[in-house]
Amino acid sequence: MKKTIYSILLFSLFGLYNLQAQDVVLISKTEVWSKVSNNNTSIKISEQEFKQARADFRQTNAIFLPNITASHTAIATTNPLMAFGSKLNQEILTQNDFNPALLNNPSQIENYATKFEIQQPLINIDGIYKRKAAKSKMEAMSLKTERTEDYLAFEVNKAYMQLQLAYKAVEVLEKAFKAANANKKLADNSLKQGFLQRADVLNVEVRVTEVQNQLQAAKSNVQNASNYLSFLMNDDTYVVYKPSDELAVASLTIEAQNISENRADIKAMKLASNAFEAMNKADKMSFLPTLNAFGSYELYDDQVFQGDANGYLFGAQLSWDIFKGSKRFGKAQKSKAEFEQSKLEYQQYVSQSNLELNKAKRAFIDAENKLKLNTLALEQSEESLRIRTNRFKEGLEKTSDLLTAETQYAQKELEYYQTIFEHNYAQAYLQFLTKE
Repeated sequence: MKKTIYSILLFSLFGLYNLQAQDVVLISKTEVWSKVSNNNTSIKISEQEFKQARADFRQTNAIFLPNITASHTAIATTNPLMAFGSKLNQEILTQNDFNPALLNNPSQIENYATKFEIQQPLINIDGIYKRKAAKSKMEAMSLKTERTEDYLAFEVNKAYMQLQLAYKAVEVLEKAFKAANANKKLADNSLKQGFLQRADVLNVEVRVTEVQNQLQAAKSNVQNASNYLSFLMNDDTYVVYKPSDELAVASLTIEAQNISENRADIKAMKLASNAFEAMNKADKMSFLPTLNAFGSYELYDDQVFQGDANGYLFGAQLSWDIFKGSKRFGKAQKSKAEFEQSKLEYQQYVSQSNLELNKAKRAFIDAENKLKLNTLALEQSEESLRIRTNRFKEGLEKTSDLLTAETQYAQKELEYYQTIFEHNYAQAYLQFLTKE
């Protein structure tokens, strides 16, 4: 039995050495959030999604701004029509060029043309609605980024409280381990004096072993909680963090008690529905004609990058795609169904958010009541342990009763800190749900 105890003790000390061998960094919740807001990958992904939506919106400027191109073309030809047209563009035709023999069998001629073209949309109604849809999507992505930051602030709060709770568990179990060892010494002395039987001492040794195992698991939880903080901060060093703030009952200010339609994610859902509505209108407007203006300015010569001859052209085009099979009808029907689906999804999301809020309110009330009861239970178990420890020292208490009181006190202390965590978490979650 002694060999088993020594082996477990050695294993525990080895685990403690590993924890202490790593860098332990003291950190506050404010510092965690500062690093998360600057480095978190989810925020960066959300920002890139917003930039994509903004770029899509900027592309729709094409329905207002002109399309301008410039080109320089060089050709050499003996094609009768091309040769005659090239001379005409270069303004070098002579009477001799109308000779049928030269017209039918011209010599090779070179032509260099520099051309500037402009196309200006005038009336493009479906494009206007597509622009509205793109703008709604961009604004929705901006709100999504905002809600992502809100969620990560809540997640940082929870992760930091988990780290605080993990350290509290280590603290409680180290105290319980120290008390268990002290009781073991008392039991050993009582055994030597004949006041206890060997079976009672074995029970004490089993208790020491149990606490050692719990303590080792608690230290592992510290590392797990630290690693999660590192993940949130996008820090791949994975040091062991230690909270600079104590785990205590929090009192947050909750401004509203209902789900607000101004909450970022709900507004984003509404904007997404607006985007589907605009796309449906755009599909309907695609049945209407479009009006575009165009113009060009051209320079011609038989030498490269020269322009002895020039000319211009401008005009307007009214075009109307009267029938494209059933493609446009099907597209309009699809966008209408997507719009109706988005409205239903919005209603469902708001309803689900209200359901979650009601659950969170009940959880917070339960956590408050549980905190009061566990505070009282902790005080009672502490007093019970104090009395039984004193009686055990005087030989007036059974070993089993002392171990039960000791176990119960450690359990109640862990439950107390767990309840503080649950209370603070429920309060933070309520604040997250009701944030505008």
